[in-house]
Amino acid sequence: MTKKFLLLCSLLTLCFSSRAQKEWTLKLNKDNVFVYTKNQLHSNLKAIKVECTLNTTLTRLVAVILDVNSGAEWVYSTKSSVLLKQVSPGDLYYYSELSLPWPVSNRDFIAHLMVTQDPVTKIVTINGPTVPDYLPAKKDIIRVKNSSGQWILKPLQKNQVKIEYVLETDPGGSLPAWLVNLFVTKGPFETFKKLKGHVNKPAYTNVKLGFIMN
Repeated sequence: MTKKFLLLCSLLTLCFSSRAQKEWTLKLNKDNVFVYTKNQLHSNLKAIKVECTLNTTLTRLVAVILDVNSGAEWVYSTKSSVLLKQVSPGDLYYYSELSLPWPVSNRDFIAHLMVTQDPVTKIVTINGPTVPDYLPAKKDIIRVKNSSGQWILKPLQKNQVKIEYVLETDPGGSLPAWLVNLFVTKGPFETFKKLKGHVNKPAYTNVKLGFIMN
């Protein structure tokens, strides 16, 4: 009886632990931008999920995300963002450096963006795992080795797209709690606030992507 009871307790603990890891907590609701967090298994930094709806088209939004050279114009704390390799129109590698307040060292990463679209629902998924060894590490900059971002873009009514963005990352090194909190709430909000304006720039007004259906 005792062994069965202990086994049951262990299973229940694993069940509730697994459920807790999957639950998101709303941290910020401002200007129709919703920022959620949850604990990560292998990092002290919380995973982030952002949800918002933009008045734009799938094509225009995908074009902005793939225009990595303009990342510093709208992605929070980005010092530089440079295209490294264009494998295909919806597949590329890029390098980015994040500027952090002194005395914390800047971070950099290499990401591989891959775009797919469901032909029935037209939902677009963009995966962006890091590829840390694509380029040699730079002096005085900490390379982010474990990180994965994902965009899910759902077309709604005409010229409206619902965005769900999830980021799970380990920035490496030690970061003060105040800086971690800054990137958990303010960073995502400022990024998507700027994205709302950036997506309406003239450069993207008449953009066409042969691999994206609106």
